[in-house]
Amino acid sequence: MFDGYDSCSEDTSSSSSSEESEEEAAPLPSSLPIIKNNGQVYTYPDGKSGMATCEMCGMVGVRDAFYSKTKRFCSVSCSRSYSSNSKKASILARLQVTGKPPTKKAKVLQKQPLVAKLAAYAQYQATLQNQAKTKSAAVSTEGFNWGNYINSNSFIAAPVTCFKHAPMGTCWGDISENVRVEVPNTDCSLPTKVFWIAGIVKLAGYNALLRYEGFENDSGLDFWYSICGSDIHPVGWCAASGKPLVPPRTIQHKYTNWKAFLVKRLTGAKTLPPDFSQKVSESMQYPFKPCMRVEVVDKRHLCRTRVAVVESVIGGRLRLVYEESEDRTDDFWCHMHSPLIHHIGWSRSIGHRFKRSDITKKQDGHFDTPPHLFAKVKEVDQSGEWFKEGMKLEAIDPLNLSTICVATIRKVLADGFLMIGIDGSEAADGSDWFCYHATSPSIFPVGFCEINMIELTPPRGYTKLPFKWFDYLRETGSIAAPVKLFNKDVPNHGFRVGMKLEAVDLMEPRLICVATVTRIIHRLLRIHFDGWEEEYDQWVDCESPDLYPVGWCQLTGYQLQPPASQSSRESQSGSSKQKKKTKSQQYKGHKKKRKMPVGKKPVSLSSLPMTGGVRRSFSGDEELTPPPYRTLPAQTALEAFPPPRTSQEFSPSLKTVTTLQLKEELIDGEDYSFLQGASDQESNGSANFYIKQEP
Repeated sequence: MFDGYDSCSEDTSSSSSSEESEEEAAPLPSSLPIIKNNGQVYTYPDGKSGMATCEMCGMVGVRDAFYSKTKRFCSVSCSRSYSSNSKKASILARLQVTGKPPTKKAKVLQKQPLVAKLAAYAQYQATLQNQAKTKSAAVSTEGFNWGNYINSNSFIAAPVTCFKHAPMGTCWGDISENVRVEVPNTDCSLPTKVFWIAGIVKLAGYNALLRYEGFENDSGLDFWYSICGSDIHPVGWCAASGKPLVPPRTIQHKYTNWKAFLVKRLTGAKTLPPDFSQKVSESMQYPFKPCMRVEVVDKRHLCRTRVAVVESVIGGRLRLVYEESEDRTDDFWCHMHSPLIHHIGWSRSIGHRFKRSDITKKQDGHFDTPPHLFAKVKEVDQSGEWFKEGMKLEAIDPLNLSTICVATIRKVLADGFLMIGIDGSEAADGSDWFCYHATSPSIFPVGFCEINMIELTPPRGYTKLPFKWFDYLRETGSIAAPVKLFNKDVPNHGFRVGMKLEAVDLMEPRLICVATVTRIIHRLLRIHFDGWEEEYDQWVDCESPDLYPVGWCQLTGYQLQPPASQSSRESQSGSSKQKKKTKSQQYKGHKKKRKMPVGKKPVSLSSLPMTGGVRRSFSGDEELTPPPYRTLPAQTALEAFPPPRTSQEFSPSLKTVTTLQLKEELIDGEDYSFLQGASDQESNGSANFYIKQEP
């Protein structure tokens, strides 16, 4: 057992250990603190001195680390407590010799000795620890375990630095393999919590595969731990906090000189910054608070916004309840940086449609959210050449995020916002138009899909297949939006194909699922939900606030949805196969959202509408054909997914961050063709496409 740092410094062992550590330790980034043997080192145990037992509390440890010259006590407090008890025993002995009746003082001294109290307390703490271990084991058995999932399949997780909106996303630093930390020692029979030093073997998001020092290449006791957890600390924390360091029981007698071993292993190694836990705490403070009022997209009518109130905040994700909801069940989930929410008055300022609330005045305690808390969009200059109504482009369908469709600009708003409709499926009153910013990563110039070998979804009912843009533009008498008006920024996001992460199912935005990056087109990511068919994939921007590192749900306390098993997929899709056949073979847009049996979450969002005719409508005047949803057993479905209050509810997904890097040539003629650029279209960097005028 160790009490932490000591002023002891041995020159011989220090110099030799430093040389050996330089040969064995892998080089690590220089920005992390380096453990040095310069007078501020651990009091490492001297194996030759053997083991000792504290005469006060019964703690077993290495004799060299015990207090006092006689090594009878593990700490100063035990030494003083023992001395006090000795005085009490002496007084009691004298009282018994005199034969006098016990006095008040004697009765007090005859009470249960402190040693017995400490022993009882230690036993109580051990019982609590055992109960906690049993409880956590039960939870991990029932829930999803990222560590087992990654180990069994040799997966790679996206690094935390890919997610700037997530906790520690901007200050993760150079945390990598071989960094040393202090963590609880679970391989120990002591009743109290003790610690030991471990090294990072593998990183997966916030989680790290750790191995206790002394196990060398033995992975038998490797374990996964959250780097941002409350019980993981930089080397030196135990010394500063007075916490004991005890080697694991399995290797307790493996080395005769623990001091030399640890000096060799730790000197020159890297550890966490001293203020790491403080940074974690600060990065998990969110400015949005309950009772704040915002404007958010109306999930029943995508073309307009409504007033909603923040009900709860979990890891930066907001549960918004529409202000007119009397039972507070009409809700909507999104991140605080989502482009779907705005400050009060935003709709009026840009000319966006807005549903006025029936509530004439604010409810007590509700207040408007300050405008500066919302995500900022890039300023644009609309005075020169700009988007115009009727221009054609390609856009991600917010009702089926796995498709990119032929779209039209239906209205130009202020501050760079555009109202866009999907060709061939629009409502007559424009109730299914959706709002994207001009810099949105969800809109693309004509020809983007062809250049990047993405399947473009043609308008519903369009029969001239394969779809050709120049034919379609000629037939409709329309023009393509100029390429130069689209945003060309492509950040060095760091994502790679095959990386694991946790992603929001934007068709059911209260669900966060195990997911994989399956394709990368500049800044556009194809997200696949593990265990589900590709038709449920989603195109998402690399800076979307709906993507999170592995371990985010565990860190914030959010429910993570595990990969769907094959049996559950088959049972839920069996009832919808017959209805799928009725869909148009040419049109692939507007799929249903999937439903999964999940843990207890506040409220399920309602179902996604899809018409059986040639267009969809959310105006409330048309009769809708029920979509072929996946079905659950009756009891499970009622518990996990309350029935929608209207057949027209849905959960849209829009984004307004920056878009792909494109190189354009002005289109002067009416007929043109597309040529693929020379750069890799599935790289992390920028790529170009050219539009060539035909003679």
